[in-house]
Amino acid sequence: MITKPIDENSVALIPEESDDLFTLRRIIKNGDKLTGDTTRAVKQEKDFSRPDRGERVKIRVALYVEKISIDDVVDRLKAHGTIIESDSESVQKGSHHSLILKIGEPFILTKKNWVDIEKKLIYAKKENHSFLLVAIDTGDCGIGRLSGTHLKIMPNMYSGASGKRYKSKFNIETFFEDVQSAISSSIREGDLIIIFGPGETKRRFGNFLSELPHGKKHKIHIAEGIDSGGEDGIYTFIKSEAMKQVMAHSKIAKVSAIIDEIMLRVNKKSNKFTMGFDETTRANDAGAVESLVFSDKVFEKQDEDKVIEFFNQAESRGVNVFAVDSTTDVGLRVSSLGGIVSLLRFVPS
Repeated sequence: MITKPIDENSVALIPEESDDLFTLRRIIKNGDKLTGDTTRAVKQEKDFSRPDRGERVKIRVALYVEKISIDDVVDRLKAHGTIIESDSESVQKGSHHSLILKIGEPFILTKKNWVDIEKKLIYAKKENHSFLLVAIDTGDCGIGRLSGTHLKIMPNMYSGASGKRYKSKFNIETFFEDVQSAISSSIREGDLIIIFGPGETKRRFGNFLSELPHGKKHKIHIAEGIDSGGEDGIYTFIKSEAMKQVMAHSKIAKVSAIIDEIMLRVNKKSNKFTMGFDETTRANDAGAVESLVFSDKVFEKQDEDKVIEFFNQAESRGVNVFAVDSTTDVGLRVSSLGGIVSLLRFVPS
């Protein structure tokens, strides 16, 4: 999440991934002030005609939050409140409106008092950069961007190498140029490019990319052990040991290690873990939780405000709290285990 303090009470924010929306849900409270861009229908009244539905115009408003909730799972947050400022004469102060907070869209959050846990969450430096994953073979290429535990995959690219008509005309460097062009539209500053796939194509593409001015700006790593390209190669890599080695300090590697340790304790019939919200809550009340991982599944059967309060309470006690979503195998595994799991320091009595 991009943050820029404005004064002691206000900070400009741009969420960059789904994890940031979870963080914002834990920070924004009723009574806080949000300032951002939105749209509102403005009706035009004409003589001798029916009132129209109105034209949606872009406006900038500031509102006091009365309710904040996760909307459409983790794709966005919905803040409902009373408008106190507007740059449009057609919008009355005191009217109600919903401000949608989305990935990549800036807004300003103002609080009368920031508590320590809120400052910690909003200003915490990420321990890892994002990763651009390239699963390439002579026939196709898959490109995915992994940020935190959120994976966004582009449509597969095909080289046209297969088929009789291409045997004499196929040029692998033309395909490399197309892939490089697609990479340039997705990559961000600080991303590590990880290239993998069957055969030697990955090395050839790595050398090709490293010679370009664009490729020289980013670190490039060639990963071994992934025998498929395209989208299938991306998903294979996310679940592989190669991923854990290359991304040892990344969030997804840490979460994967927690899940693997829980499965190991299950097989050893150890009770130093929890699954489900109620069991995890009881363990946290006893001070036994060391690390916990949750997915959006936990919000389906529990009150959202109750869950958010629990996460903040747990983190204030020193618990490592990780959010995941369903774009990766890790998120799906957590969802299948009740939406929340934890490792325990000891078994509470």
